[in-house]
Amino acid sequence: MEEKRSIFSYISQMFATYGAIVVMFIVFNLILDESTGQYSTLFELAGKGITLVTLLELLLLSVVVTVAQIVFLTDAVFKDLSMILRNVFFFAAILTVIVAFACMFGWFPIDDAKAWAGFGVSFALSMAASILITRFVEKAENARMQEALEKYNREMHDGDR
Repeated sequence: MEEKRSIFSYISQMFATYGAIVVMFIVFNLILDESTGQYSTLFELAGKGITLVTLLELLLLSVVVTVAQIVFLTDAVFKDLSMILRNVFFFAAILTVIVAFACMFGWFPIDDAKAWAGFGVSFALSMAASILITRFVEKAENARMQEALEKYNREMHDGDR
């Protein structure tokens, strides 16, 4: 059963997504060398930081991801769509937006196959991590609900005696 959510829960979700994205780029900036700054606007400052423009672009990406989560991963729009199809549409939408942002914001050279391959690998790894974390949380939630149901049933049977 899906809980009723307020605008504040969506804002919180958006900033959690933003935080995860920024941390990921902080790690990338620390790992990559100085020459990467000339290659991609995402890494202009290399190990020295992330530009304000990049932070704003990543914030916009977080907003889009949160809207996509609402549209595809809740019952807000697609009530009868299977979870598998919802996830396929969600990740396809995010992939499309990131590709558009990469082109619009010059995140990396559009004509560089190596850059696209790196993006593909990082997107696939991020998607896999997201799915694994979601499954873990879902299993923990299901176990908690099952335990509560069993406790309720025990109490109901004890009351019958």
